[in-house]
Amino acid sequence: MYAIVDIETTGGHASGNGITEIAICIHNGKKVIERYSTLVNPGVYIPVYITALTGISNEMVENAPPFADVADDIYHLLNGKIFVAHNVNFDHSFVRHHLAAAGYDLQCSKLCTVRLGRKIMPGLPSYSLGKLCRHLGIDNESRHRAAGDAEATSQLFSLLVESDTQNHIQQALKQNSKEQTLPPHLPKQDVDALPYTPGVYYFHDEKGKVVYVGKAKNLKKRVCSHFTGNNIGPQRQEFLRNICHITFQVCGTELIAFVLEAVEIKRLWPKYNRSLKRFEQAYGMYVYEDQRGYLRLAVDKRKKLMNTVYTCNTLQEGRSLLLSLIENFELCPKLCFIQTAGPCTGINGGQCACEGHETVHNYNKKVNAAIDQLSDALPTFAIRDAGRTDDEHSCILVEKGRFYGMGYISHYFNVDSLQQLKSHLTPYPGNDYIRGMIAGYATKFPERKVVFGGRD
Repeated sequence: MYAIVDIETTGGHASGNGITEIAICIHNGKKVIERYSTLVNPGVYIPVYITALTGISNEMVENAPPFADVADDIYHLLNGKIFVAHNVNFDHSFVRHHLAAAGYDLQCSKLCTVRLGRKIMPGLPSYSLGKLCRHLGIDNESRHRAAGDAEATSQLFSLLVESDTQNHIQQALKQNSKEQTLPPHLPKQDVDALPYTPGVYYFHDEKGKVVYVGKAKNLKKRVCSHFTGNNIGPQRQEFLRNICHITFQVCGTELIAFVLEAVEIKRLWPKYNRSLKRFEQAYGMYVYEDQRGYLRLAVDKRKKLMNTVYTCNTLQEGRSLLLSLIENFELCPKLCFIQTAGPCTGINGGQCACEGHETVHNYNKKVNAAIDQLSDALPTFAIRDAGRTDDEHSCILVEKGRFYGMGYISHYFNVDSLQQLKSHLTPYPGNDYIRGMIAGYATKFPERKVVFGGRD
């Protein structure tokens, strides 16, 4: 027995909105045998735009019963039935949430007429309820009212049952089928194609645009985890509605997947990725030439269009490093913006470059030596690890402390030559998050690290 449900609500997610109307049609697989509908006082204000869409106003529901008063009737109509709706996860999330608030635990199988329509009647221009009904000749004079939409969905379901020559309905109801947990517009074959390997996956919207990028140790398991659970918040509900396609890249290791995810988020800037968008180290050391020709070192906040000599998380870290360079290379604290007033406190005192007593050539030579030492102190190493197949290895290269790129090399490739290795890898833009992640991995697994130039 099927319970075909439609609801009208005050908004798009169950956790912060109420139900204003509910209709249930009990369907025996051939026709509707029982009908139930009622307005519901949602206990919250109905926004003007919702009233414009549904015609249900605050005045209409003022004397209607609250959901708790009709919960027992609704629970017993649904309990033991198969819950059917157009975009079933939306209706089910609301009804289950409000039943739970009234003390009822609804547990039932679900069927989505959007997903069934795509499978049983493929190739139609749209699977929205209104357009689908018009295409199939189903009349609905009460669009966006629960009783009218439930009746139309019931007629649609009858046609789907009649047209289901390949038993899609029964297959969807099998216990191990994930069909009804998936977003309404996502083809199941996209999920079926996912391997059980590390990789990066991309969620696309209806126009093909990437709206989310994720990494995984196990692609299939991680992607499916997005569609389980009972999160009824607005962001997740919107997120699920906008997933229409999945693509993926297989990676040799979880580390490669982590790095590629960070690179792709910066490249694509997907709508629903948030955490890695925000990560940037806050400060950097810069070098520039002043009007007199002297090279000047400075620590300042990160600037997108300027190259840094060094990056750091705090201003104090950068200043400490700069002070050590001033001491070791006899640089001027005024020209390095450490000292801002008074006589120069540098090692050369009154004979300092800031007073013009040291030539541009000699002073700049010391600044360049300081920069070279800083650069030389940064490590150059590769991480050689498992590949996507048995006859290859993955490889990540860090050159002078900066992420250079990554790729896959032959199992027999000799990694002794830095230049030869670079010719086999794909360069990628890096950031300090990636650098820190690779450094942490190298510390944890030193046996996978190949050092160049005799440095660690």
